[in-house]
Amino acid sequence: MILFAPARASWAQDSSKTTDADSVAIKQTFADFYESFSHHDAHATAMTFAEDADFTNMRGVHRHGRTDIEAWFASLFKGNLKASNRTDTVRSIRFFTPQMATVDADTVITGTKAADGSDVPPRKGLMIVTMTKQNGHWLISVFHEAEFPAPPPAATK
Repeated sequence: MILFAPARASWAQDSSKTTDADSVAIKQTFADFYESFSHHDAHATAMTFAEDADFTNMRGVHRHGRTDIEAWFASLFKGNLKASNRTDTVRSIRFFTPQMATVDADTVITGTKAADGSDVPPRKGLMIVTMTKQNGHWLISVFHEAEFPAPPPAATK
């Protein structure tokens, strides 16, 4: 227990500088993710993930590892997401250690096509991510997103 106390105290004393710079870097990773997604670049999208990352989308589809995640996005970008655009806005970042943080972000995806080719209304949700700092870069290690329910239809009079 005593061995860990000095490291924890040291990180707490310097955490404001670290977390400011790291918060900026984390937000940049998010920007890289949604920009590469919106450009339908499966490789660049996958590169925002750690090599051994876990990805679970709004529908509960799970993929493990950067290679599998890249293949998943490549198939989506050839299919119902070929005209999609995505924006993620970071809501909060919580640092657990200097190398690990959780992030909540609002997500909006437009341009999704249904199986019949019709337009799907904009999809809004919450992206919940665990990020790790590896070799000086913040990467997505665990990715979950939840889609908010569609608003009820407007009442007619």
